[in-house]
Amino acid sequence: MIASVSGAVAGINPSSLVVEVGGVGVLVACTPQTAAAASLGDTVSLHTSLVVREDSLTLYGFADTDQRDAFELVQTVSGIGPRTALAVLTTLPPPALRTAIVEGDVAVLTRIPGIGTKGAQRMIIELKDRLPMIAGDSSASEVGGTSVVHAALVSLGWSAKDADRAVAAVATDGAAETSVLLRDALRFLDRR
Repeated sequence: MIASVSGAVAGINPSSLVVEVGGVGVLVACTPQTAAAASLGDTVSLHTSLVVREDSLTLYGFADTDQRDAFELVQTVSGIGPRTALAVLTTLPPPALRTAIVEGDVAVLTRIPGIGTKGAQRMIIELKDRLPMIAGDSSASEVGGTSVVHAALVSLGWSAKDADRAVAAVATDGAAETSVLLRDALRFLDRR
């Protein structure tokens, strides 16, 4: 797998860049925002994901690992391929995507080209418990401490029902840090 590409920008299209790497021009599909940020001749470094299909090899490039991880995770939803996953990131940056999924905001997700109501509901159901996998930065705290704690407990192997009980037991009216809530929730589950 090709994890990253660095080199001079040799060509710019609305949804792709040509990056010269060792004398070879590599076509990298990207969001319009990433393409717009590049200038001919500038050196860029993109985090990439290689999608292998029967008839093609397509390299997708992203400004940071958070975007790449979100791109790869969104593709795990049934019915969503790389083009739709790229449309997701074009419409919603990873923090907004996390917020929409945690809050179950179908209206926000249906603004994405290629995502209807059923697709948005499927994204919410299939990704809600997997959010820690795309929470690569501190913006995960934007979605609420208890939601992050719940998702973390589920990703650690606890059932959603046990995670619900633990979060309800440790949640307070005060604004506790997520790390404190998680520690207390783990202690609660350990006692059971």
